Parts: sequence; structure tokens; C-alpha cells
Amino acid sequence: MRVPILLAVMALTAQTLPADPLTSADREALLDNLEKLRDAAEGKMDSRIRAALSAFRSASNNEDAALELYLNCVERVNFEDQNMKAADFREWKRKEAEKLAEPSLKPALRLQVSWLVLALETIPENSNRKKIAAEAQVIVDGMFSNPDKLKGQGEVLSQSVMSTVFARAYEVNHFKVSDFPLSPLPVGEVYDKLVLPALRSPSTLAGLQSAWMKRIQQETIMVEGFSGGRGSNVGRKGVPVSATVSPEFEKFIEDTKPRLQWKMELDLFQCGDESGAAVRMLAHLQNNITHPAAKEWSEELQELLTPVGAAPAEAEDTLAP
Repeated sequence: MRVPILLAVMALTAQTLPADPLTSADREALLDNLEKLRDAAEGKMDSRIRAALSAFRSASNNEDAALELYLNCVERVNFEDQNMKAADFREWKRKEAEKLAEPSLKPALRLQVSWLVLALETIPENSNRKKIAAEAQVIVDGMFSNPDKLKGQGEVLSQSVMSTVFARAYEVNHFKVSDFPLSPLPVGEVYDKLVLPALRSPSTLAGLQSAWMKRIQQETIMVEGFSGGRGSNVGRKGVPVSATVSPEFEKFIEDTKPRLQWKMELDLFQCGDESGAAVRMLAHLQNNITHPAAKEWSEELQELLTPVGAAPAEAEDTLAP
């Protein structure tokens, strides 16, 4: 009977409440208090981000510092915050000793915390997106300049930096990051969201082409290196090349890479390099006549070459595999 009685009391109370409209002075006072609350909340957010950035930037400059910060954050989040003993953390480190000693872990953690710095720098409304994009390009280039140094760390490099132990330890994992890839891997998203948009103009065509070529090269390395695209038989005498290539890498070379090359030329065409891109697109079609997307590409090129207002010619189905 408690629930019906409570509902009846609430109904009677609601019926006896007199109308009490807000005055102009009331509205101003409430709005003033609301603004103060927002300013206080933003101040706390800014101070938290500043503290995190200070620690993360220091760790991003040195591999040993990155590992040290990682261990400190693990201890704080997984042990201290869980009311576990220092002995438990030491036991964890003992069990993880082999993994923590992997030569590729330190550089991977440094890259991860460097990317987290960029993610946090995008949060303020007045953030310098061009500067952030340029710094992201430097990080990605460094990551692919020596992929063997990061062997086996694909999981670390593809993890969202806002879910890392770094972000959780400094309590910045709940902040919203917009229009920024949350990890440097996969690299395609980095180029689509950060690098290429800043170069899409007639005055930066050379830079756009260079960025596209670098992207294709890096995506190839990503599949071949980080994903184990090459088998253990590479370089062995008497072993055919096809036996040294994984199905994933083979699919990338035969299907994905030609698609990326077409997208590059299409991008260059639409940004002003119509003459050069059109010739290269036709050559691309000739070199990839049996590709599953060849017919679609031919129709796309025909549409690009058809003058505005002119009736398109009947497309012949000569490019079908």
C-alpha cells in the first residue's frame, strides 16, 4: 500500500502548490549562477587537461619516461584505486616482466602518449587544427620510418588513446574528442580526417599528391609489417613468392591498393589537376582491367570527361572482367 499512498500525497501536494512565476530579477540571478557553475566546471576541466598534458608531454620526449609513466599509471588505476597492496603491483610486474622488457614496447608507448597529447589539444574551441595535423603527420611518418622497431605492438598503436591507462590515471578519459582519430593506426583515418583535407586546393596539388603517395606506402607497410603480411618463408631459396605472402597482404595488393590509387587520382582531378589526373586514370584502368571496380571506374571517368550539359555517351561494357 505504500506506493498508492505516496502517489496520493504527491498528487495532493501538487494540487496545493500555488503558481509562482519567475520574475526578471529571478531569471537574471539564476542565469548568473548557471554561468558561474559553467565557468567553474570549465576551470576544473582546463586544470585537469593542463596537468595531464604536462605529464604526457614529458613522457612523449623519451622512451624510458614513457614506460615509467605507464607503470605509474598502471599502479594508480589498477592497484591503488582498487585498494590493492603495493605487493600486488610488484607481483604483477614480475609476471609481466617479459612483456615489459620487449624492445618494441617503449617506442610504442611513447607514440601512444604523443598521440594522446594531440587528442587533448583538440578539445579547446580555439585549438590550432593545422598545427595538430602537421604534428600528427610527423608522428605517423616516424611510426612508419622503422616499422620493425614497433613489431608486435599493433594492439597498442590501434587502441583509442582516450581509453588508455594514461587517460584513466589522469581522469581525462571522459572528455569528448571530435573529428580526430583516436589512434595513429589505422593510418587511413588519419589521412582522411587530418592530412588530406588541409591540402585540397589548386595551390597545394603537389602536397596533396605527395600525401596520397605517402598514405598508400604507409598503408602497405601497415598490412605487411604491423599485421604480419609476410610469412616466415620470406627470402628462402626454392620458396615461391606467393608462399611468402599472407592472404591479407595479397588482398591488399590486388584489391585495396588499386582502389586507393584511383581515389588519389580522383582527388587530384577534383582539386584542379584535370589533365594529368585524367591521363593517369586511363592508364590505371588499362593496368587494372580485371579489377572488380574497373567498370565503376570507367563510368566515373566518363562522367568526369563529359562536358557539363552534354548527354553522356552510351557506356560500353568492355571493362567487365
